[in-house]
Amino acid sequence: MSIWQLLIVVVIVVLLFGTKKLRNIRRNLGLAIKDFKKVMTTDKK
Repeated sequence: MSIWQLLIVVVIVVLLFGTKKLRNIRRNLGLAIKDFKKVMTTDKK
């Protein structure tokens, strides 16, 4: 995949979902990763 193809895909995704929805998805994904890491470190103890 070239850089131009990747940029076209990003533009299409932004047009379909909008920036507000993408922000919410990114925030939720970050919280899920943070919780997963927390669970993994507490399981080792």
